[in-house]
Amino acid sequence: MPSDSAPQPSAELAALTDLCGLRSAPAITDTQRALLRQQLDAAIGRCDWFTVGVMAPSAGAAVQALRAAEAALGWPALELDPGCALPEAIEGPAFLKANQNSGRYLVRAEAGLGEGILITGHSPADPAAEDTWGPLPLDFF
Repeated sequence: MPSDSAPQPSAELAALTDLCGLRSAPAITDTQRALLRQQLDAAIGRCDWFTVGVMAPSAGAAVQALRAAEAALGWPALELDPGCALPEAIEGPAFLKANQNSGRYLVRAEAGLGEGILITGHSPADPAAEDTWGPLPLDFF
């Protein structure tokens, strides 16, 4: 297979837990996307607030993935941390860290990462509900 070809969906992927430990999000089918979304919705429904990490080929792609997740999950849009560089000023691969508790996100250049979205649910009242899900594809939402 040529190195520039898109990854093929994994037939074995059937649960959010199958993503644990992956460096990058796998390609997924529409059926897998629907199944993972159903499981994710059930899991996040038990949490109070979230942090999101996005590993992307550019800062713009990272912000786009965050905005898509916020819209799809009904979350308010977070603000760029004022101490952070503007995403358009960042060249190359980037890592975005979003925190609903602070209401902000930051993004920085970061080479050597995989690609995908990680969501961590936080619930002080129900620590058993807390977990990290992903990596989900950048276009998951």
